[in-house]
Amino acid sequence: MPIEKTVQQRSQCVFSNALDLFGDKWTLLVVRDLFFFNKHEYKEFLSSPEAIATNILSDRLKKLYAAGIIDEKIHPENRSRKLYYLTTKGKDLLPIFLELAKWGAKYMKDLPAMQNLYRKLGNDEKGLKAQVIADIQKWEAENLG
Repeated sequence: MPIEKTVQQRSQCVFSNALDLFGDKWTLLVVRDLFFFNKHEYKEFLSSPEAIATNILSDRLKKLYAAGIIDEKIHPENRSRKLYYLTTKGKDLLPIFLELAKWGAKYMKDLPAMQNLYRKLGNDEKGLKAQVIADIQKWEAENLG
C-alpha cells in the first residue's frame, strides 16, 4: 500500500496550490500519457511527440510522486527500471482532462491527433470515461497484481 505523500502548500488558495503542482505543461503531459496513451515507463514518456528533456521528466515524475498523484514500482523484468501509475488521487483528475478536451473540441477543432478523442467525447462522454478507467484497471490487474 502506498505511503500518503504530502507537498508543502504555500498558499491558502486552492488555485495557487494546484498551479504550483500542475502549472507547467510537462506535468500535465505525463498525467495525460498515463490516462490516454498507456505509458508507464520513463522511456515511454520520453517518446511522446512533445520531446520532454530527460532532466525535466525526472523532475516531474518526482514531483508527481511526492504529491501522491502517481506511484511507482520496480519493473518485474529489470530492477533498474520502474513502472509509474496513477493513484486514486491521480485518477480523480480525469474529469479535468475531459473538460480540457471538451474545451479543445470547441475551440481547437482542427487538431488532427485529437479527432478520435473529440469524436468519442462528443458521442459518449460517460462511455469514454468508463473506457479510460477500464484500461487503467486492466493495466493495474496485469502489472500490480
